[in-house]
Amino acid sequence: MLAAVSMVAMMTAAGAAQALDIAWVHANAAAQSEQRVKAGFDAWAKQSGKKDWNISVLDSGGSGEATASNIQDAANRGVKAIVITMADLRASRAALDAAKAAKIPVFAVDSGYVDGVLVDVTTNNWAMSANVSVYLLDQMGGQGNLVFLRMAEHHGTRKRGDVMATVLKEYSGVKVLAEHNINYTAFFEDTNRTMEDYVARFGNTITAVWAPWDEPAQAAVNVIKGAGLKNVKVIGIDGHPQAVAEVCKPDSPMIATVRQPFEEMGKTVGQWLDDVVVKGKPAAEVIPTKTVYLDAPLITKQNCKQFM
Repeated sequence: MLAAVSMVAMMTAAGAAQALDIAWVHANAAAQSEQRVKAGFDAWAKQSGKKDWNISVLDSGGSGEATASNIQDAANRGVKAIVITMADLRASRAALDAAKAAKIPVFAVDSGYVDGVLVDVTTNNWAMSANVSVYLLDQMGGQGNLVFLRMAEHHGTRKRGDVMATVLKEYSGVKVLAEHNINYTAFFEDTNRTMEDYVARFGNTITAVWAPWDEPAQAAVNVIKGAGLKNVKVIGIDGHPQAVAEVCKPDSPMIATVRQPFEEMGKTVGQWLDDVVVKGKPAAEVIPTKTVYLDAPLITKQNCKQFM
């Protein structure tokens, strides 16, 4: 009996030793991109049998200050690892320093590499924007009036907007009717209100809308359809299922998006956590570079069905 009790105690202790407390810090859990990353991670964890991994999810609601606070909270609790998704880490310097001092590895997803982060897994935002921006401008025939929606508070959307601004210099026949920086704390509603204003002001003179990711693009599409505007072209970036379906509609204003492999990002982070934190492998052996780029293909009405 005593031997049996001792065996149970040993097994319990072994199980506790394998338990892994992870803080998952969302920049904004309302974003489909972040939901897809987490879904990819969860699917990998389930398939890999990681039942003893305790994930505490912290939503920052689109606030850089809240992101920093959530990272600091995780560091104070002494978790074994921190995962940050789609964040602007410029306001998180002190919190990242606290995690580093506590020897807590920080894995970032599409947040940009900064000191204090072990790695950032992402896609090449400059390349994605170059592909879809040039596609839009060429589909416009290099002529017309553009609504330019931007979002400077995230490194990826900021880079995409900067690329579009550079490309526009070579298209003298395209005029920017209006430019707006989207409020990330309520991105869909803000884009919807903004587009309603632009449609009321510019009407049928709008030729195209450039959006930094799919959800604002969808908001723009909804307003354009509701107003009955014709021949307006809209692009997004992310390749969410709803956006791909929208692109595939022959009569939809949305003509293109870019498929980001968010689920693969979540799976990749899970594998790194297992190798580096659980198995103790040197990060340099597991992670090839401080920024890891995954492929992201352009989706148009011509090839969209293969991505549905």
